[in-house]
Amino acid sequence: MPQDVLKLRQVLSISPVIPVIVIDDVSIARPLAEALVEGGLMVLEVTLRTEGALRAIAEMAKVPGAIVGSGTVRNALQMGHSVDAGAQFMVSPGASPRLLDAAEAHSIPLLPGIATPTEAMTAAEHGYQMLKFFPAEALGGAKVLKAYASPLPDITFCPTGGIDVVKARDYLALPNVICVGGSWIMPADALANRDWKRVTALAREAAQLKSV
Repeated sequence: MPQDVLKLRQVLSISPVIPVIVIDDVSIARPLAEALVEGGLMVLEVTLRTEGALRAIAEMAKVPGAIVGSGTVRNALQMGHSVDAGAQFMVSPGASPRLLDAAEAHSIPLLPGIATPTEAMTAAEHGYQMLKFFPAEALGGAKVLKAYASPLPDITFCPTGGIDVVKARDYLALPNVICVGGSWIMPADALANRDWKRVTALAREAAQLKSV
């Protein structure tokens, strides 16, 4: 686990924003990854919510500079499929004890999701020092994570859910936030029109945000 903690911290430290990608059309996977990387966002999360998600991960992993992970990972089977597809990290919306135990059998790190201090403490007992805070805005936003900093000083968060470029700045100003996850960098109309220049411009803006 300590090695995984170090590896995960290195990944999450690369960019202040991790694009959270839901992709139906695998044909846009590679150009989308290229546009995001060109804009300075190297770490990409592809959620396992669509039939082509694993193929999209495999395509994105071919892009030089891209560090691709799987998201919405909920069980050991999905973990194995993520590794096979070339994912370099995994993200889960939750942190069940069975899921945390299953992650130890894999060589790539897991970022588990939590919503309460009790869940954060449970994950910490399993050796996890970095956690996803989800759904961030629905749970109270940056002010909640600010309140967590004192009683949970050993835990660092990646908040995800309902975050835009303005709200991202509030989160990244907190000492216990390493990065944020968001999908605003990839507007639906930009993807539909394959407007990669727009995606790159939004990625470049996001990449310039700074965490403390």
